[in-house]
Order: sequence, then structure tokens, then C-alpha cells
Amino acid sequence: MGRPAAGEPNAASGAPGAAKGSHAGAGDTVLDDIDARPGSTTSLLRTTIGLYLRRLDGAISSAALVRLAGDLGILPAPARTAIARLKQKGLLLSQPGGYLLNPAATRMLERGDRRIFEVRRMQAGDPWCLISATIPEARRDLRHQLRRRLQFIGAGSVAPGLWIVPGYLDDEVGQLLDELGARTFATLFRADDPRPAGPLSEAVARWWDLDALRAEHLRFQASVDALPDEPFAAYVRLIDSWRVLPYVDPGLPAELLPADWPGERGFAAFAGLSARLTAPAWEHVRAIA
Repeated sequence: MGRPAAGEPNAASGAPGAAKGSHAGAGDTVLDDIDARPGSTTSLLRTTIGLYLRRLDGAISSAALVRLAGDLGILPAPARTAIARLKQKGLLLSQPGGYLLNPAATRMLERGDRRIFEVRRMQAGDPWCLISATIPEARRDLRHQLRRRLQFIGAGSVAPGLWIVPGYLDDEVGQLLDELGARTFATLFRADDPRPAGPLSEAVARWWDLDALRAEHLRFQASVDALPDEPFAAYVRLIDSWRVLPYVDPGLPAELLPADWPGERGFAAFAGLSARLTAPAWEHVRAIA
């Protein structure tokens, strides 16, 4: 699955590193995907904003945003509450009659684009990246943040303070460490041939919670079956439900996963529905906004 073609909407999702506001609302943390639970009112509006505001030159009227929320089945009062929350978090900035996308969120959203629309899969023999992090006891808050965000980008836990990801995520790990201010406490290693005591597939099952990943795939597939008929609502809900999976699932080689792994079915469903719904959903947004 490739990145959206020119003229298609951008992704709604953000990388887990939090950006900082640069003006009007400076210092507020831009809402990231860890904090926005898929399917919630805030998450659906955040997904809509991430998909379309950049294509709308970064601005939308209050009436149009509330109207789009209504098309997602969200009543005006909870929609305005969620919009206020997104402003507080720094994703949106107020302007007369409506809202602007905070420019500080652009980098985060662009990283989300890559994760959502450029799903990558490891092949046997591809390199791995190991992250060794020793956080001082006085910085237990940082240790917690690092663990939480590494888990969110699909890292496996080899041992306390030692994490593993596919090699193609090493740049993203570096950005995460920089954003958390944890780079001085971590060392990254490239490994072409990890050799645990037993089969690598058994080690992978220890390093990652495959039951939780399976449940996430099955959750997404169930959400696909429940999509509404209207293209705009269906597309936003599709992206909103999907956006977490490309983060928490690192794309492990098929040879290291159970034979009945459900991932490929979900990837195929997302690709087909996204291709069919993208254009009519945008036409709906353009007609309103």
C-alpha cells in the first residue's frame, strides 16, 4: 500500500512524539494517537482535521466543522466540547469564525501519513534495530514515557531497558528519543542476525504481545463490517479505526508469526476500502467547507 496519490487527503494520524505549539497556544502539547482513543468523539474529529485541514489550506469555519461532525453522527454540543479539547491540546488555533491547524502539528501529521499509507513489512534477513536505554532513577517519569511510546511505535521488549524494532524504524526511534530528551541515555545498534537461545519465532512471541496485536487486528476487521454506507462517514471511521494498527504492529516477517496471523486480511481490506472511499469523501468535504 503506497502513500496517497497527489490530490488525495492526508492522513489523520500523528506519530507518538508530541509537538509543541509555536504561537497562539504555544507550550500546549499537540494531541497524539496515544491520547485519542479510536471511535471517540475527539478521535473522530481529530481524524477529520488530520485528513482534510491541510488540503483546505489549514483553515475551516466553525459551522463547517460542526456540520462535518454531524455527518459522523456527533451532536453539536459534544462536537464543540471535543473541538475545545483539541484547541487546548494545541492541534487547533482559533481565528475569527473558525479554526486553523496549528503549524506545529504538521510534522507530526506528516509522519502519521507515512505510517498509515506506507505500511512496511519486514522480510526474512532484514536488519533489526536494538535500543538500549538506561534512564536514571531520578527520571522515572522519562522512563515511563519512553517505554509507553516505544510500545506505541511497535517495539518489542527483549529485557528491561532493551528494546527491538525492525531496522526501518531506526530513524523514527531517533526522533522519538530526541523529542523526549532521552537521546543521551540511549544507544542504538543494528543487528542482522539476532540469535536467542531458541528459535527466533519463539523469542518474537516473548518480545511482543502477539495476543494483543491479534486482538487489535480483529477489532479493526470487525469495525470494517460496521462501516456506514455514506462515503465520508465510512472513510473517516475507516481511517480512525485503522490508524493505530500501523503503529503498534511493527510489520514482523511472516515467517516469525503464527500461521493464522490475521494481519494480511486487514491490510487488504484497508487498501481496497481506502481506494474506493477517498475521492467521494473529499467531494463531500469540499462541498461543505
